[in-house]
Amino acid sequence: MKTPRSFYLLLLLSCCGLLGYGYYLQFVDGLEPCPLCIFQRVAYLAVAIIALTGLIHGPGTTGMRIYGVLLSVAALCGASIAGRQVWLQHLPADKVPECGPGLEYMMQVFSFGETLEKVFTGSGECAVVDWTFLGFSIAEWSLLCFLGIFCLCLTHTIRGRIAGWF
Repeated sequence: MKTPRSFYLLLLLSCCGLLGYGYYLQFVDGLEPCPLCIFQRVAYLAVAIIALTGLIHGPGTTGMRIYGVLLSVAALCGASIAGRQVWLQHLPADKVPECGPGLEYMMQVFSFGETLEKVFTGSGECAVVDWTFLGFSIAEWSLLCFLGIFCLCLTHTIRGRIAGWF
């Protein structure tokens, strides 16, 4: 696996697996995603679309760097969203903001800018931890995944490959 396509395939499959598990938790286990969770899904989707484009394109050195920057930006956006949710989850109970209206309602009533502002402010529902694995919440795992994607993309962008693997 010495081509850039294998790197993009790895990212694409990873994001599809993470999104698939998120949908499994929602539709099979009944965990409703909060607005910050939904925006994290959008960031995973952005990484997956960029990776799919890179997989199809099979870029040269310059293209790899462009895709690497785009992937890094998408991963950092996702990490910042997940980081915000982790921060909300670790607030003392008396400091957690009150629960707000659902994302669908906000999209109908408020402008897009107002909706984004309210979503990124976070609400009490974003601070609730309904699921853990090895002591980490979904938001904490998501933050780790986004940071891992960012590090891989940054390394791929700078070196043109990942430590001899790709």
